[in-house]
Amino acid sequence: MTTKGPLKPVRDDFLIFGSPRIEDDEINEVVASLRSGWLGTGPKVARFEHDFARYKGIEDTNVAAVNSCTAALHISMIAAGIGPGDEVITTPMTFCATVNAIIHSGATPVLADIDRNTLNIDPERIEAVITPKTRAILPVHFAGRPCDMDAIMAIADRNGLKVIEDCAHAIETEYKGKKAGTMGDFGCFSFYVTKNIVTGEGGMVLAREQENIDRIKVLALHGMSKDAWKRFSDEGYKHYQVTECGFKYNMMDLQAAIGIHQLERIENYWKRRKSIWDNYTSQLSDMGITLPAPPESGNRHALHLYTLMIDKKCCGINRDEFLIGMTEQNIGIGVHYMSIPEHPYYQARFGWSPEDYPNAMKTGRETASIPLSAAMSDKDVNDVITAIKKILCP
Repeated sequence: MTTKGPLKPVRDDFLIFGSPRIEDDEINEVVASLRSGWLGTGPKVARFEHDFARYKGIEDTNVAAVNSCTAALHISMIAAGIGPGDEVITTPMTFCATVNAIIHSGATPVLADIDRNTLNIDPERIEAVITPKTRAILPVHFAGRPCDMDAIMAIADRNGLKVIEDCAHAIETEYKGKKAGTMGDFGCFSFYVTKNIVTGEGGMVLAREQENIDRIKVLALHGMSKDAWKRFSDEGYKHYQVTECGFKYNMMDLQAAIGIHQLERIENYWKRRKSIWDNYTSQLSDMGITLPAPPESGNRHALHLYTLMIDKKCCGINRDEFLIGMTEQNIGIGVHYMSIPEHPYYQARFGWSPEDYPNAMKTGRETASIPLSAAMSDKDVNDVITAIKKILCP
């Protein structure tokens, strides 16, 4: 069915998609950083690293805070020894940063299609595209749902491959009691403004081997042997040496000042999103749209995205008409994602065609993510549900 022109919006103000919940503690901590004069990498970054390591159940020496998940992915691949002539297998259902990080390392990305139920990379498809040039697998825990890590790790072990987990959606995710980011050789996290906890921009790397984190910390700050905090601490100036050609990927104290308090409330935020998730599932189950598959027993879903599949044959309108309708209702909405082979750059460079990855292609053309944030009020949630019902049942 189609609507007869715009419907009266369910709300007067626009509900921003992915708006973070920022509280007084974060604001006060940022102000304290500004007043201290220490804005760059310093004591608050060290505290955030410590707290994040404790949350993940690993040693402080195995984490490094950086300025984005993209940076985390890039320098993880460099630390893993991946470069020109190598291939890295990943999913076509991800943000472009996943593939771009592989390209920036000098390696070639290779895609393996997804499972239509979980929207995660299909381990059987991984095995089918392994070649003598394959050096690593880069699984993405899509929307916060853990990948089939037993199967992926078994494939990696059989073939001598590294595993770099893209955990941008998966801070709280667990797979059979194991925390996301701790199963592979590296785990890469995002604290971007739309993520479950935020620092505005920011990321974190976990590594199984301390020597890899040691190198990542060097790579993240120009290749210098000592970071700015250690060089300018009260212990006195310390000379540094540039040991390799690094990058400007370090996190600032201004970012960590937000993150340390966000992390303190991570479980409360997850519980709030769980309440919203359950409400959506209850209220939208008979609307002719495909809802996210239930979390698998024994796993923990981070509940980062609530994705709907809009199939015109089932609900009368296509995905893009649904996007327009939600915007007209003053509800922010996202697309996660058009499949990677839909984009002109990758088609031109690698010859990829969407039809070669049919599950990702169909998902990318039907998917729409509705707001799911701990910052949402009950009224916000009800407005989203009301808007969907107005669009699909005018």
